[in-house]
Amino acid sequence: MSIEAGLLAEIKKWSKRLDGSLLSVHPAGEKGAKMLQNIRAYRSDSKHFLKRGDLIKSFECLIWAWAILELGKELGIFKVRS
Repeated sequence: MSIEAGLLAEIKKWSKRLDGSLLSVHPAGEKGAKMLQNIRAYRSDSKHFLKRGDLIKSFECLIWAWAILELGKELGIFKVRS
C-alpha cells in the first residue's frame, strides 16, 4: 500500500469515527457550543482539503477536530448521550 493510499484510508476511517461521535455529543454550555462549532469547522475544512487532494491538511484537520472533541469530553464541556 502506498503512503497516499494509507493516508486516504486513515482519513476515511477517522472521518467516519468523528461523524459518528458527533451524533452523540452536545454542549454543556456556551463554551461547549463554541468548541463544537470549531470541531464542525475543522471537519468541514477536512472535507475541503480532501476534495482538493491535499491529504495531509485534510488529515491534520481531522486530528485537531478529534483532539478538541476528546478534550471537551474530558473537561465536561460536552455531554455524551449513550
